[in-house]
Amino acid sequence: MKNIITTIIFCTFGAAMLHAQQQPANTQFMYYKLGYNPGFAGSQESPCVTCIYRQQWLGLDGAPSMAIATFNMPLNNQRVGIGANLYRHTIGITTMYNLDLAYSYRVRLGRGMLGLGIQGSLRSMENDFQKTTATQPKEQDESIPGGTRSKFLFNFGTGLYYNSDKFYIGLSAPRLLENNVDYTDSDIIISREVQHLYLMSGVTLPLNESLALKPQALLKYATGAPIDFDANLSLLIQNNYVVGLTYRLGGNKVDGNGESLDILLAAQLTNNIMFGISYDLTISDIKDYSNGSIEASIRYCIGKAEGDKEYVNPRFF
Repeated sequence: MKNIITTIIFCTFGAAMLHAQQQPANTQFMYYKLGYNPGFAGSQESPCVTCIYRQQWLGLDGAPSMAIATFNMPLNNQRVGIGANLYRHTIGITTMYNLDLAYSYRVRLGRGMLGLGIQGSLRSMENDFQKTTATQPKEQDESIPGGTRSKFLFNFGTGLYYNSDKFYIGLSAPRLLENNVDYTDSDIIISREVQHLYLMSGVTLPLNESLALKPQALLKYATGAPIDFDANLSLLIQNNYVVGLTYRLGGNKVDGNGESLDILLAAQLTNNIMFGISYDLTISDIKDYSNGSIEASIRYCIGKAEGDKEYVNPRFF
């Protein structure tokens, strides 16, 4: 049964490379904004490093997993931001390594700052066909490549990101080139990278001195694929603890219940360190084969803000 499910996942991913969402999803998108929008670089008042690990669809052989490291910092009195994302994503027989380098120029706009960002990315894609299971000896089937096939891709993208103390909104297209992602030398192109558009927004609504509501949303669109949408509502407690619930659209087209309901917990452990953890309760049909998804994050912000300011911990956005 596990081999059958692995094959289904791989085939689904392969089809997605033609017309579907190709970028891996993560529940704690609010702590990985640079991965969606290069305009975010430099929007925090101090250099920050964030690491995220996600294991999707627990108990399912060949299910997606992802490890992320992301860094961004302001320069030139917060007029410039630089950042980098590095992640490893695996699903079935496919392993992907990705490096993004981002630059953002920031201008004062009203009570906040608008970042105009660009990024370049380098991606390595690898399929290990030795992990496949065949109904007959693989050497007798010329359609199954032997060993490992790999490919390197370059891409670039752009984004706009506006933020103030208690509000943010961003629009981005981080990969604009529609690269050929086939592993053959044929002139016939079967599958390509497709452009993804991301729209994200959030606001902090104070309730009293100890509590605040933080509604946030991430909309994802890819050409030829249904719109994906994550809607999060979190409660910020004493400016140090977060309890949140996210609904993720997607999953089955037939029943329309969505992909998952996600529980998120986070704590500002010190002035420099924040830790978050989330659990996705799957509500699509794949719930019959998995035990949900889990994701953990840790963020470390370095030193103090620029200039004469005291250190400001980026608890909000």
